[in-house]
Amino acid sequence: MSQGGRTAMSTPNKNLGTIEIRLKWDPSPLGEAAHDLDLIAAAFSADDPHGAPDHLVHFDARSPDGTIHLQRESRTGQGLGFDEVMSLEFERMSKRLDRIVIGVAIQQRNGTKTFSGIPRTEAEIVEEYDTLATYDFSEVGDATAATIAVFRHTESGAWQLERAVRGFADADPDAFAQLMGGVSV
Repeated sequence: MSQGGRTAMSTPNKNLGTIEIRLKWDPSPLGEAAHDLDLIAAAFSADDPHGAPDHLVHFDARSPDGTIHLQRESRTGQGLGFDEVMSLEFERMSKRLDRIVIGVAIQQRNGTKTFSGIPRTEAEIVEEYDTLATYDFSEVGDATAATIAVFRHTESGAWQLERAVRGFADADPDAFAQLMGGVSV
């Protein structure tokens, strides 16, 4: 896998099984408002692949069939390892779904926070022991939310991972979730 600067990505020629998206960041300094980042997955049907999401998965919701769910959630970035972990089980996912867009949004409770203001924000996408992609958010430093990847259902029936790093300024998690459908690769 080549680092290529800010984002590294491996594109294996096999169907994806169960993958994890992992997110970590440094906590805020003592006395400052907590850094609270959220992983969000927006699932789109084949009938409307760039419109409104069929369903959203985030800190308070999972997919109706349980194939996309948040395993670990943090509101502070404190602790060891990854702060948020989301699983996607492609082998069980509904055939009516066409795209899954993955993003990260920063909660904006006490003023505007951007990725450049949150040290060591990193995400990785893994399948078993293979790292498929890594992101450091440096190319979207001025954004309050960003997409990082799109999983697309191909004509052969396989799911394919595509890089889709795009930043959004002034997008809170609710607004961002609605913007995710417009992201294409």
